[in-house]
Parts: sequence; C-alpha cells; structure tokens
Amino acid sequence: MDFGLVLQTDPPASTVVDRMCRAEAAGFSHGWTFDSCVLWQEPFTILSRVLDRTSTLRAGTMVTNPATRDWTVTASSFATLNAMSGNRTVCGIGRGDSAVRVTGGRPETLRTLGEAMHVIKELAEGREAAFHGTPVQMPWVTGGSLPVWMAAYGPKALELAGRQADGLILQIADPYLVGWMIRTMREAAERAGRDPEAITVCVAAPAYLSDDLAHARDQCRWFGGMVGNHVADLVARYGDRSDLVPPELTDYIKAREGYDYSHHGRAGNPSTAFVTDAIVDRFCVIGNAEAHRDKLRELRDLGVGQFAVYAQHDAVDDVIDGYGAEVIPGLT
Repeated sequence: MDFGLVLQTDPPASTVVDRMCRAEAAGFSHGWTFDSCVLWQEPFTILSRVLDRTSTLRAGTMVTNPATRDWTVTASSFATLNAMSGNRTVCGIGRGDSAVRVTGGRPETLRTLGEAMHVIKELAEGREAAFHGTPVQMPWVTGGSLPVWMAAYGPKALELAGRQADGLILQIADPYLVGWMIRTMREAAERAGRDPEAITVCVAAPAYLSDDLAHARDQCRWFGGMVGNHVADLVARYGDRSDLVPPELTDYIKAREGYDYSHHGRAGNPSTAFVTDAIVDRFCVIGNAEAHRDKLRELRDLGVGQFAVYAQHDAVDDVIDGYGAEVIPGLT
C-alpha cells in the first residue's frame, strides 16, 4: 500500500511545501492538495515548488474539476509540471464541490466530467483531442504521462471511473462502503473490456493518531460534513433506492441542515452537528498506531492501493511523523 498526504493550500505556502518534504522523508509516495481557488491559495503554483524540493514524491490535486479551469489550461499545467519534474504528477478530478459551490455554481455532469478527463489526459500526454469540436494538440509536449484519477461515490460515477479513469479516489474509509464502491467500479471496468486490477484505488480520509478518541473524533468530524455534500446529491438523484445506493452511506445525513463553505474542510466546522461519533469512526482512521494498521490492512485486502491522509486537524506534523515511524513500515 502506498501513502499520500493531503493538505489545504493555506498560507504560508512555504509550510505546505515543507510538510510535503517532511512527508517524502517519512515514506509517503504522494502529496495532494485541495483545489478551490477562492478558499485557498493556487495549488499548481505551490505544487511546482513541492516538486522542485522533492525527488520521488508524486504530486496532484485532490481534486480539481472541469468547471473552474479551462480543460486546456489544466492539461497545460500538469504537462508543464511533468516536463519540469519527470512525470511526477497525478490529476485527481471530480464533478466539483467547494470550488464551484462557493461562487454559486453547481457541480458538472458526469458526461462533462468524462469529456474533460479525456481531453486533459490526451493533451497532457502529447496527443490530439477534440476540444468542444476543435482538434487541439500541444506541440511542445513530448513523453508526457498523466494518470487521471476520478473521485466518485454513486453508481453512475463509479461506472464512469471503471470505464475511463486510471484511478478511483474514494473519499471515505468505511470498509463496507469501500468494498461496495470497488466492486461497482470493477464490474463496470469488466463490462468495458478493461482490466479492473489496473485501476488504482485510493482511499482518502482523515487520520489522527491518539488514544484520546473523543478529541480525535472532534478533530475529524468535519469530514462527515464534507462527505455529506456529495451524499446529499446522491439522495436527490436516487432517493431511498437502497438497491442503488447503500443506506449505510445515505442514512446519516437525515439530520443535515445545510452547509457553510466558509468552514469547509476544517476542524470545528459548525455545519457538522449531525455527524455522530459512529460515523467518524467509520469514515475516518483514528486511534493508536495499531488501530490504524488494522483498519488499513482491511482496506488493503479490499483492493485499496493507496491511503491518502487528510491532515486538516491540530496534529499535522504528528501524523506525518507517526505514520513514518509506526504505520507505513508495517504496510508497504
């Protein structure tokens, strides 16, 4: 199992860069950043510095979207970083959440997402793509390689990932739900004639190393609120169709009352009162190092190839160092 570190690009940018370097030294293979240009600083500028300061770390977005950036700009940004760093980037992409909602927009359709993933990958790898009907190619791209990993929750999104994506990002660490999502994606990949095993599965969720479970839960409760935004979209689309979406994913948002994006992805988010301790335990990875290793082994056995640590809490450096010393050595 590989390990990634996911950081918000809060100022100062130098702290983000330093922590990515710290993660590489601790044995993390990937460094990821949020991409929400109103709420945080510009990720591609910071990722350029991260790649310059590291030697093996792969860097990417968790996640960008097809709405806030022109697809050719996204492709060019990744291709430029790859030309400078030796193909060490990954494009994590989804329909859009905070980046579009904070400015009054809406997530893109899955059809648009699929088209964007195709165009971005083709252009970033030096091939021609039809961009809104116009043939486009970046003549300066040579030898480019850009894995495109798609974030998904619902059955139609998981099917798209199985048909097209190089990797699947699951922003949840509940083994039951992860198992359902992986099976759904792999069945779609088989129907499309693809090798399901060739699609990397990345679970991204908060990790907090501590025997003080009450404090750990409070520091990670924000995540249930973030996931709830996507689950609310699923409920709006599928209703109570438990044959399509497991109630283990949808039932917990029944007491949800809106969401304030000014606190998005932060410990202490007041929009997460509906997130119970049980949900935090299911969706996140908390407790001592042994508890982390046990849950991650369970996820690995389901087919998860990477665990990406959301480090939006009061112990970022402790979790980087703790994973380097006590968790990663036993699982890589």
